[in-house]
Amino acid sequence: MVKTKVVKSAERSVPPPPDHYPGLHGKVVDWAAHRFAEGVLFLRVHFTDHTELCWTIRTATVIEEADLCDWKSGDEKQVKIFVRDES
Repeated sequence: MVKTKVVKSAERSVPPPPDHYPGLHGKVVDWAAHRFAEGVLFLRVHFTDHTELCWTIRTATVIEEADLCDWKSGDEKQVKIFVRDES
């Protein structure tokens, strides 16, 4: 006679990170898809209970710094900072 091992339900050995998506634990994924259109990435995760998690991701250009420099002396001399860390 072969003994069968009873598997317990999965318990979390590691707590979820603080930025996790509440309400997703235990859901079963039915399908996942992605689409890229006009510079936007769409990610969709559909669950068997007919709920869906969607991400819409767009890239952004960030200006770290815009400045006016004087090179007359051969060395860079920053005259004015117009923008710093703006998106």
